[in-house]
Amino acid sequence: MRLPALPRPRSLAGQLFAMQAVLIAIVVAGYALFAYASNHNQAEDAAARQATAVARSVADSPSVRAAIHTTDPSAELQPYALRVMRDTEVDFVTIMNTDGIRWTHPDKNQIGQRFRGNTAAALKGDTFTETYTGTLGASVRAVTPIVDANGRIIGLVSAGIRVEEISKRVQDQVSALLAVAAGALLLGAVGTYVINASLRRHTHGMNAGELSRMHDYHQAALHAVREGLLMLDGQFKVALINDGARELLGVSEEVVGRSVAELGLPAGLTGALLASEPRVDEVHLAAERVLVVNTSPVSGGERRGTVVTLRDVTELQSLMGELDSERGFTQALRSQAHEAANRLHTVVSLIELGRADEAVEFATAELELAQALTDQVVAAVSEPVLAALLLGKTAQANERGVELVVSQESRLDDGLLPSSLPARDLVTILGNLIDNAVDAAQGSVRARVTVTAATEGVGGGELLLRVADTGAGVDPAHASLVFERGFSTKPAGPGGRGLGLALVRQAVHRHEGTLTVTEAEGGGAEFVVRLPLRATASSGTSGAMTGAGGKG
Repeated sequence: MRLPALPRPRSLAGQLFAMQAVLIAIVVAGYALFAYASNHNQAEDAAARQATAVARSVADSPSVRAAIHTTDPSAELQPYALRVMRDTEVDFVTIMNTDGIRWTHPDKNQIGQRFRGNTAAALKGDTFTETYTGTLGASVRAVTPIVDANGRIIGLVSAGIRVEEISKRVQDQVSALLAVAAGALLLGAVGTYVINASLRRHTHGMNAGELSRMHDYHQAALHAVREGLLMLDGQFKVALINDGARELLGVSEEVVGRSVAELGLPAGLTGALLASEPRVDEVHLAAERVLVVNTSPVSGGERRGTVVTLRDVTELQSLMGELDSERGFTQALRSQAHEAANRLHTVVSLIELGRADEAVEFATAELELAQALTDQVVAAVSEPVLAALLLGKTAQANERGVELVVSQESRLDDGLLPSSLPARDLVTILGNLIDNAVDAAQGSVRARVTVTAATEGVGGGELLLRVADTGAGVDPAHASLVFERGFSTKPAGPGGRGLGLALVRQAVHRHEGTLTVTEAEGGGAEFVVRLPLRATASSGTSGAMTGAGGKG
């Protein structure tokens, strides 16, 4: 059995429309009731004032006083009273004697009858108003005395307007008011509908509960995504940033509402975020990470903002660097295997020729040369990771026709480096410097790269890494630009160039060191890195960066 579907809750826009329509109706109805009551009271007051004015005018008329002294006052007063009623738009004008006997009345049959109402105050000389039900029905009336020249009261005048007529006047006013109120209600309803139609488009017809759930999902997804998400408004101010983006960009304070240019990010990364055109899979360096940046403008006619995604490829870049190093090592081993095969063939040929002594001498000399190189490197740099790096780079350099020499000044004992300065970061720094030096020296006369690794300062408190080459050197105008990401004087390779020296500078700055480039003594460039050997360095081991294979 299929259960009937429950009606979907009204959308937020629909709820607001209904609430506003009811509110407008209540306000208009309340105002109409207030206006009706107010106008009715005002109409009664106006009727009382009108009746009083008419009654006093009649009482002050000389012709009325003269007619009272005649033998038949009604003969003259009745036509006069009817004329006054017609001219002043009152419902009755009754002139009577002091005993309340009528001389005039709209109904001739009532002439000579006693006036229905109060006259005591008028007989005392006062004018008063009251609401009283007489022969014409309920009316608002005024009663005033007629005084002769001697000050004696010789009669009374009563003028009045029926309550029914007053109510009719008020109803006419209220009808006009209700028509205006209905127009205001209709106009308000149309305006409310238009506004809520726009709201309905913006909320996609969702009700309040759905919007609340959507917000909860949005917040949960925003903080659960490991990738960095950054949203900028049309003025390139941060509108939204998730936890991943805060971590990748290295910002901890509140940045929402601040311009991207004020976040203190590297110039290249800031330029990518401020660019108006989309950026796809661009590699940029943050304070301690290598980031892949993608930007996409928010569509919608005018520029509404930009959505930025950030991916951390620090480890990937490290693996790529290590892969490049392994490729170099493989090529070096292939070359060494080829050379070893040639030497082995030479030894075999000497033995076959009966020159055993010369074969032994030749083989011994080759072994001593290889061992001497290993002994030289290990004696100068006994730190195992750096020693292995130097041996591998030496083989790579020899394969490319470049002599790599560890200077006699080098002295770096095993166990000297603190835990805050991991060997992996040193591989990043020294490996990239050597790779760039070999690239620069290759093809030069007596191509050579000289490496120095030693400690300096009081108690060996500073690590010195110096790499000099015999290449063309660095133009002084480019001395500060060579460390920028993307700068290179060499043709771009398949993996791009301009990242290696930027990674070196990043690692050096992370460990609060210095990096400089000058002209080497024999020509070429000399890069010098100085790193403090403090066990409490602020970088820690969390700043592992790329391997030694990056190209500058």
